[in-house]
Amino acid sequence: MKHICSCRRRHSGAIDTCGQRRQLLGLAALVTLAGLAACGERSGGAKPLAPVEISASTSCELDGMLLADYPGPKAQIRYAGQTEPTFFCDTVELFNTLLTPEQVRKVDAVWVQDMGKASWEQPRGNWFDAKTGFYVLGSKRHGSMGPTIASFAQEADARKFVEQYGGKLLRFGEITPAMVDLSGGALHDARM
Repeated sequence: MKHICSCRRRHSGAIDTCGQRRQLLGLAALVTLAGLAACGERSGGAKPLAPVEISASTSCELDGMLLADYPGPKAQIRYAGQTEPTFFCDTVELFNTLLTPEQVRKVDAVWVQDMGKASWEQPRGNWFDAKTGFYVLGSKRHGSMGPTIASFAQEADARKFVEQYGGKLLRFGEITPAMVDLSGGALHDARM
């Protein structure tokens, strides 16, 4: 007795077998891979995402404030499909945006400034992956919107900051929506 594949069926007079299906699926996979390879060659391959330095005209996504005019840590998000990052003049605004239930855009990268290296009064450069950082909530130091969350790449720098300015040391995932309420932030800004 001859073994018949369980997927052998008749379709309008033609026989569809497992072997034929496998061939078609294999061909489809090869076409897809060839298309992806050609796409990668045209675009020069995938470039790693990198933070963008702020300039004198870089403004905040939420309130239009010029980042260079204010003290404290800044932040940026690179959303999927976006060629330029979205900037925030304060880490509280960043976390508020990320933790808002309405935030549904895919995030490719998030960067904050390392305040263990950057000047508090005029922070420039020293960007790092926000998800790997250490944060200080409730210190005596203020950012562009008043009380802020200081960001650090190294735990030792964050602990040193806590000793000098107070506050509570947290990791990225420990920051909650209740900690990043934006109401009243403008009340602390005498330059507005």
